[in-house]
Amino acid sequence: MIISGTILTIAAVGQIISAFLFYNPDGNELIINIGWGVLLLSAIFGWLPIFTFRLKGSVKGRGYMHTTILVDSGIYSIVRHPQYLAGVFLSIALFLIAQHCLVAALGTVAVVIYYLDTYDEEKRCIDKFGESYKKYMKRVPRMNFILGIVRLIRRIKN
Repeated sequence: MIISGTILTIAAVGQIISAFLFYNPDGNELIINIGWGVLLLSAIFGWLPIFTFRLKGSVKGRGYMHTTILVDSGIYSIVRHPQYLAGVFLSIALFLIAQHCLVAALGTVAVVIYYLDTYDEEKRCIDKFGESYKKYMKRVPRMNFILGIVRLIRRIKN
């Protein structure tokens, strides 16, 4: 966990810095604009969990992550790990905006680690919430927000 966290920090911070240093002003404008859209998605998936946990998670202590109940509504009814997904979107957005190979390489490392870290997070959630988290895992996808929206619509219709 410490090793992946260190590598993730180096890759993510390195990607942010390299995106500024190696931004390609002559890059494809359409791709840049798509990157800004992906960055907006990153902000949505990054910030909504903070409010959702504070409102519905019976948070104990100062940190919003210290929930005492399983939250499966709001953004958590679409994906199980919205903030990891936000990190993935951020990495993709930076590459699309900067359009430089170093930004892409560092982003690829970050994306892989974000995804792999969701497995450790799920083990912790199963330990904390038990069978109800396992049932939640069957209803809500890990990070596939399109599938999550489709499943949510189906649940609402039924």
